[in-house]
Amino acid sequence: MNTHGEEDQMSVAKISEISATSTKSFEDALAQGIARANKTLRNVRSGWIKEQQVRVTKGAITEYQVNVLVTFVIDD
Repeated sequence: MNTHGEEDQMSVAKISEISATSTKSFEDALAQGIARANKTLRNVRSGWIKEQQVRVTKGAITEYQVNVLVTFVIDD
């Protein structure tokens, strides 16, 4: 119990792994992935880039991919 007589609030979070791609950059792939996660998940709090990779065609990068662990707080 804290000094204000209120109970301490505790939250529980869950982690989902998502994969997102972009033809522009890793940053764009990440931004698109987080934006899409926000459409489905409520209370998104953070993201951790687990993996990055590129696709190469004829010696040039054609696509950027990020795999992101997205943390969101579960509603009470």
